[in-house]
Amino acid sequence: MFKSRNTFDINRLLKGVNCTCGKRHTCDIEAVYIGAGATRHLKKLCKKYSRILLVCDENTFAAAGERVLRVLGEKIADRVIFDGSTILIPDETAVARVEEHLADCDLIIGIGSGVIQDLCKYVSHFNKVPYMVVATAPSMDGYASSGAAMILKGMKETVAAGLPRAIIADTDVLKNAPAEMIDAGYGDIIGKYSSLCDWKLSAAVNGEYFCQWIYDLTMTAVKRVEACAADLAERDEKALAALTEALVVVGILMSFAGSSRPASGSEHHLSHFFEIVGIVKNEAYFPHGIDVVYSTVVTAKIREALLNKPFPDTRFRPEREAYVAKMDEVYGMVGKECVALQDRIGNYAADRLAVYREKEEEIRAILAEMPSAEAILGMLRYTDLDFTDFVIHYGEQKLRTAVTYAKDLKDRYTVLWLYYDLFGGVDGVQ
Repeated sequence: MFKSRNTFDINRLLKGVNCTCGKRHTCDIEAVYIGAGATRHLKKLCKKYSRILLVCDENTFAAAGERVLRVLGEKIADRVIFDGSTILIPDETAVARVEEHLADCDLIIGIGSGVIQDLCKYVSHFNKVPYMVVATAPSMDGYASSGAAMILKGMKETVAAGLPRAIIADTDVLKNAPAEMIDAGYGDIIGKYSSLCDWKLSAAVNGEYFCQWIYDLTMTAVKRVEACAADLAERDEKALAALTEALVVVGILMSFAGSSRPASGSEHHLSHFFEIVGIVKNEAYFPHGIDVVYSTVVTAKIREALLNKPFPDTRFRPEREAYVAKMDEVYGMVGKECVALQDRIGNYAADRLAVYREKEEEIRAILAEMPSAEAILGMLRYTDLDFTDFVIHYGEQKLRTAVTYAKDLKDRYTVLWLYYDLFGGVDGVQ
């Protein structure tokens, strides 16, 4: 499956895998090119297209736009270039702006990372126009993911959308990415320690589908990136390629799993909490990948707390009226939508205590498999990430509130629900 000990054979992986889990894992991405001068591959990839729409912001166009124009020339029919001085929110307004320029175009090329790719993915899917990705930073695992992380009607929502026809990641571009974005990509990969634990935990508690091969390959990607952390700090091109390969492979594995389970769990729920509350209340928040890795430290602390306590004989549940009022306080206009989501799923009514007691030994073994909070902090030593900055930025009260209420944003079971069911989070209802 791999070209060498340190390189994934991604294009071979894309051909599909007959797995011991009983499924044939497939992915509709046609090609991935990562390395020096990878932009040149756009010429053959775009041979059958004649009217291409470029979507980027001012910063990502400066990073790779001219390279793309040199390769594709007159095939570029139109451009959407967002303001690069403010945070771009992937909402209905941004979608409408891209769609305004889509007429007669037969391909979308997104130049950028997270939000730009989510926008292109979303517009591509709902307008039935294919898209390709030109990465400008190894900052997140969404390049090869079928989920578009959008903010629609004020809610953070992962929308099932299409995959890119191709992904181009030119290390000549990636090596000039802001340090914060490289740290974000590294942090996103380290966050898989949390998401993988949550996936295995939900399989044990809820009988959710679980694939050991996907789990193991994701863990391989994590270990490879962890091993090259020092080289990433030096912007070594091979290390940047390894990080980008890991991010793309994890995205492919999400397609294989049929969900984002291998790559997104409680650490992402906490990150989404800070983003949604930040937008609703106009409060500053860190970039997604930065919040993810800091939140991975938090979820490790939660696992440790669970391992250090006996499981109680009663399930925690507050009085509903007080809980709903607290949700309104925490999330503002989004609170009622979160409550409605959890009511539909049945999480508020669910009594999993008997399962917890029956499978306590197995649950504890799953929690103990992952690195400690101290170990994860050690993985950040080559980055500019300081967990103290995270605590100071959000404050201890907001962090406690996040641990209790971030679970309500999503339809997914994680360690946040386990801790809440047993101990009521760390905030409870005041």
